[in-house]
Amino acid sequence: MSGWFRRTDDGWGIRVHAQPGAKKTAVAGLHGESLKVRVAAPPVEGKANDALTAFVAKALGLPRRAVSIVKGESSREKVLLVTEATADPARLLPEES
Repeated sequence: MSGWFRRTDDGWGIRVHAQPGAKKTAVAGLHGESLKVRVAAPPVEGKANDALTAFVAKALGLPRRAVSIVKGESSREKVLLVTEATADPARLLPEES
């Protein structure tokens, strides 16, 4: 149904467009075929990546170790791997009112 996440052999792949240095960490909707996430941490020494994976894990109710970046560590365009097969990535995108 959605182009920004898909089932993989290892769990779920989630395409993310990250925007570091924001006022607060939050989902900002879709950016093309990616989930746009504003990240409060700066893009220095992996701080924004750590904040992004922690945010996604918390939003899905998973431990941090269940979410990792598998592509795009130094790019705004990233692919996250959620290793918990029972997770529901659709929960990350707020319902449109």
